[in-house]
Amino acid sequence: MQWPNATARADAEGLTAGPVESGGLQLAGINLPCTENPELFFAESPQDVESAKALCRGCAARPVCLSGALERREPWGVWGGELLLQGTVVPRKRPRGRPRKTEVAA
Repeated sequence: MQWPNATARADAEGLTAGPVESGGLQLAGINLPCTENPELFFAESPQDVESAKALCRGCAARPVCLSGALERREPWGVWGGELLLQGTVVPRKRPRGRPRKTEVAA
């Protein structure tokens, strides 16, 4: 799977696009944190999702990644430092299980 217009957006951002491998965008000379542990960016636990979002904060491809994911309406995962569920950005992942009957102060 290739990202539509991702190469054009990468060039517009001043990044040099390299070969596309395994469905992801590889940018020449840029360390992409999502290539080290891709499973982390599709994790179930809220703690792992927050870790993935933190790894994205310093990535140079972040705006390109997020705009491409929104354009494709990615069903879930961390893209460009944001959590996407059903193609839209959500602030945080809820843990599995039944929600509490009363709100808990955070």
